[in-house]
Amino acid sequence: MESGSADQPGDRSPPSTYGSTRTPGAAPGSVQFSGPGHFQISPGRSYTVVAILFLINLLNYMDRFIIAGVLNDIQSYFKISNSSAGLLQTVFICSYMVLAPLFGYLGDRYNRKILMCIGIFIWCGVTLAGSFITQSYFWLLLVCRAFVGIGEASYSTIAPTIIADLFVDDKRTWMLSIFYIAIPVGSGLGYILGSSVTKLTGDWHWAMRVTPCVGLLVFFFLIFLVPNPPRGASEDHKASPQSRTSWLQDLKYLMTNWTFIWSSLGTAAVSFTTGALAFWAPVYLLRAQAADSPTLHNDSSSQDSLIFGAITCVTGFVGIGAGALFSKQLKKKNPRADPLICAAGMLCSSPCLFLAILLAKRSIVTAYVFIFFGEIFLALNWAIIADILLYVVIPTRRSMAEAVQITICHVLGDASSSYIIGAISDSIREGRPETNYWEFTSLKYAFLLCPFVAVIGGGFFLCTAKHIEEDRKKASQVVQDSESTITIPRAEDSAVVPVADVLS
Repeated sequence: MESGSADQPGDRSPPSTYGSTRTPGAAPGSVQFSGPGHFQISPGRSYTVVAILFLINLLNYMDRFIIAGVLNDIQSYFKISNSSAGLLQTVFICSYMVLAPLFGYLGDRYNRKILMCIGIFIWCGVTLAGSFITQSYFWLLLVCRAFVGIGEASYSTIAPTIIADLFVDDKRTWMLSIFYIAIPVGSGLGYILGSSVTKLTGDWHWAMRVTPCVGLLVFFFLIFLVPNPPRGASEDHKASPQSRTSWLQDLKYLMTNWTFIWSSLGTAAVSFTTGALAFWAPVYLLRAQAADSPTLHNDSSSQDSLIFGAITCVTGFVGIGAGALFSKQLKKKNPRADPLICAAGMLCSSPCLFLAILLAKRSIVTAYVFIFFGEIFLALNWAIIADILLYVVIPTRRSMAEAVQITICHVLGDASSSYIIGAISDSIREGRPETNYWEFTSLKYAFLLCPFVAVIGGGFFLCTAKHIEEDRKKASQVVQDSESTITIPRAEDSAVVPVADVLS
């Protein structure tokens, strides 16, 4: 689609067609290519691309957590239990994680821009359709949430790799930080938007109609302003092995990368903790305040969603920005700094979450304070985790690596955490009086699983630190080797391929 992308399967042009020269005066850390037939993009357009991808990611996470912002209203409307409510998040994440490897495989081989456009169009259409579901069809809402996962899988696996192909070094870390700020900020805005629109209209269905309408507008920005750069462009990677390796070869490569494995397990622990916190925290805080009262008040629910959403937005900016800053400074002194920062974030978040859960009934303000610090420590990880993956995995397998990591972190993380917390809560409450006290107490004991998982996640990141230097050197060496090519004879013709293809 764009000149110089030249990344379709079956293309046998010599690797020199991927050659590039950095334009004098280009912004440090950004990529600009020139020359006949080569990919060309200015630093200004590169920043525009990041802004568009950030906005789409923001809308994705707003859509995910609008449901959590109006969860109490949804439970009342459909008359469903905690475990059934948790399924709304579980079915979405399950479809998302099952299809992520497929889109990761396609993203390493076909036009990434087209794949993202298809996914976003599906996401907008299904989300809008889900907003018209009536009281008798809760199962249909579950189906719609499952299809939303299909749309998002295509985007989340591919967008970070495009940023990686436009920036290098510290600039890439900062651009990824901007992109991943959309996770906590979008989540927080989802709570705020959901509760505010519901309060304004008196109907939670309207809250689900905002993001798909804005998403269709951003869809056109993606079509006209976002390019499809050559894979590995920012590292001057000249070859394109994506048409030469199979899905099993890619998977075998990733499963021998210990940094990738341990960091993915650590990401799963982050996902489990943040997923459970994001989905259940507003409802838990509401029930903490109403534990000794005979009735619940919807106004309290809206207020808790608004406050929790605002905290999530602020902690996202602070935590991800601090993580990028720490990474930049500490990597100069210690090459293992990235996983060590992630480990410290997880281990520090655990006591904060533990105290927030225990003190919520006694002092809601104190609970908010500890949630604030706990979310900051959790947010330290997001951009750093993404950067680790990008520099320990070779460029032409990054979409696949993103997809496999997404699958791992969701299978072991937020795909199950919201349902597990709800199911444990229902099990504890079974046979107990149906009172506000037991609604709160059962959810409190279920929630205590999160601080424990955070400690385990810290251990996984410590294991990552043990292997990161070796795996980073291996990935860098493969990129360098790929610039050397050999000719492989075939039955009727021959093909010029990089040495890295043969060695991998």
